[in-house]
Amino acid sequence: MDTSRSRGRAAIGAVTALLLLALTAVAGPTAAAESHPPPAADPAAIRDWNVIATDTISANLGPTRPSGQVVIWHGFVSAAVYNAVVGIQRTYAPYKWRARGPSTASPEAAAVTAAHRVLLTYFPASQAPLDAAYADSLAKIPEGRAKRQGVAFGERAADHLIELREDDGRFAPVEFTAAPAPGVWRPTPPAHLPFIDPWLGTLRPLLLTSPAQFRPGGPPALSSARYAQDVNEVKTMGARTGSARTAQQTETARFFGGNLAMQFQSAFRDHTARHHLNIADTARMFAAGNASATDAVVTAWDAKLHYGFWRPITAIQLADTDGNPATDADPQWQPLGVTPPHPDYLSGHTTVAGAVIRTLTGILGTTHLDLNVPSEITGTTRHYDEAAHFNEDMINARVWAGIHSRTADVVGCRAGTRIGVWALTHYFSPLRPAGRHAMPPAQQLCPHGSAG
Repeated sequence: MDTSRSRGRAAIGAVTALLLLALTAVAGPTAAAESHPPPAADPAAIRDWNVIATDTISANLGPTRPSGQVVIWHGFVSAAVYNAVVGIQRTYAPYKWRARGPSTASPEAAAVTAAHRVLLTYFPASQAPLDAAYADSLAKIPEGRAKRQGVAFGERAADHLIELREDDGRFAPVEFTAAPAPGVWRPTPPAHLPFIDPWLGTLRPLLLTSPAQFRPGGPPALSSARYAQDVNEVKTMGARTGSARTAQQTETARFFGGNLAMQFQSAFRDHTARHHLNIADTARMFAAGNASATDAVVTAWDAKLHYGFWRPITAIQLADTDGNPATDADPQWQPLGVTPPHPDYLSGHTTVAGAVIRTLTGILGTTHLDLNVPSEITGTTRHYDEAAHFNEDMINARVWAGIHSRTADVVGCRAGTRIGVWALTHYFSPLRPAGRHAMPPAQQLCPHGSAG
């Protein structure tokens, strides 16, 4: 009996061994997948290439260019990187693309390749530093099929984005031709520069259906009480000397007096790192934030081009021509900040801020931001817990700097908010429960002001 049982066990063992051998043969290399490391997917690569993108854009456009053009390039790069990552990981819906990469590809290799290819296409003068940075990034990724597949898919993602943006209106010969008159923009001191980059107002958006999709109604009539309120507030609170501003208000005005796009890039990098977001969620935050910012610039410049409303410095110095008895001219008045060379309405800063902040609250599902924002002007960093507080500071900052009316700021914030809602309603949505869902908060994120 014992001998029979032993022979039976041996027979069963032999059959089992043969079955396992057969299954291994059928399955091929995937049966030993556990012995291979997963494809490289370090989200730090996206942050690294965001820094590289920021430096490249600054080197080519200048770090202090008073235009929204900087945001456009970040939007392009971030969209390509996002497609490269989610096309492999399949966590979120790709941006205007149906292609899917192999699941065995490295999302990290795809991301750095997409960023490099887009930047090199648009900024060929920076090829040497871009190629060097790309070689460094690739050297960190293990050699093998995953890397090769990632590189190939990253190239496809970049090429698709570049193709999407062909003939989009960049650098079109758009001109502002309105003759100077009361309420009409004209070049402002000290440099009296012409309207910068007016083509931004006709650029094909990344997300919206047209530049004018969220164009608001016009600025207040010169004869209105609201207009007088706007002018007198800037005259009192935004003056370079003799202002009623507190020291804290002056610091706020200066804090937001630099390149807002760079401030947001730094905030995105910090937030995604501190909260340990994976590579897909990191790519999504950069793409959604920068794409909504891109369309906010287009929306703001569309309104600037369409309405051509004069800046506070002109309105105050020429108040005796506006026909409003509640305003008084001060030909010597100067603002705290330097007035950028484009019209007042809408405020580019508050439109971009409104769009980005609304997009972030949708991604996070809360108005609690936990956002660290630096300023190259003041050399300080501010922590923002609440979305509305950020927008409030931004709106006030532009008034206290003497370069925007409150109406241009508040209406800009509200237009930006609508862009943020549109962005997450139509793009960047999760494909499965594992993805981070967008739950847009219902709270009002733009403070009430003279815009009613």
